[in-house]
Amino acid sequence: MCPHCRAFIDARDRVCPYCETEVGPTPAARLPTDLLGGLVPSTRFVTFLILVVNLGLFAATFIYSLRRGNPSPAMAIDGVTLYTFGAKLREAILFGGEWWRLVTAGFLHGGVLHILMNTWILFDLGAEVEEIYGSRRFVVIYFVATVTGFLASTLWYAGLSVGASAGLMGLIGAMIALGLRHPSSIAGSMRGLYVRWVIYILLFGLLPGLQVDNAAHIGGLAGGFAAAWLAGLPGLEASWRERVWRAAAYGVAGVTLFCFVQLGFRLAALI
Repeated sequence: MCPHCRAFIDARDRVCPYCETEVGPTPAARLPTDLLGGLVPSTRFVTFLILVVNLGLFAATFIYSLRRGNPSPAMAIDGVTLYTFGAKLREAILFGGEWWRLVTAGFLHGGVLHILMNTWILFDLGAEVEEIYGSRRFVVIYFVATVTGFLASTLWYAGLSVGASAGLMGLIGAMIALGLRHPSSIAGSMRGLYVRWVIYILLFGLLPGLQVDNAAHIGGLAGGFAAAWLAGLPGLEASWRERVWRAAAYGVAGVTLFCFVQLGFRLAALI
């Protein structure tokens, strides 16, 4: 987007065709990177990193659940395994001091269908949000959405809960915030699309027989929307706002790493 008039322009433009302001080259760190020979276009580094962590933890929980005697971990990872690897549980968070579960739960999944669905959405939506907001803001938005999602789940629902959908709902909230803050025909179309996504997802969660944590979805949506509204779009690299968001991204990465270190200590004591 043009930093002056916020119109959508080509990444190769040096002058905005709408306001004729010089925009300069797009920073190399924000250019799309194709993966798998172009099969997965425009996938960003942070998006890809989240996917790797999700798949790695799913493989670990799959093997652990299988060794515990679960005959079909592909269909459903057992609750003990998910709890052991950092699932959200109200008692553990509120009374056990294991607040780090608000983060680690967002990287766990309950079965093959669960992780495949979230992986598919993250491939498309994550790459788009990271393209628009930049990696720094993307990290903060995803982190905030995950925490607010599982915090809402903790307050609303006492049982186990896992999944990247809290963070993904935050990314949807970020796209809705974009459409509201920067009105244009394209942004309006995107806003309408993602509002429909929210309606479909929440209605899907109300279907009988499904164990869908709509509290995490609503909390993640609200957190992602708020973070994106506050963040705005990237500006000049040397500006004080970009330095603030760089520091925020490093802070979020540090907290996430700390949460996984806490999980590692717990696993070392149990396994």
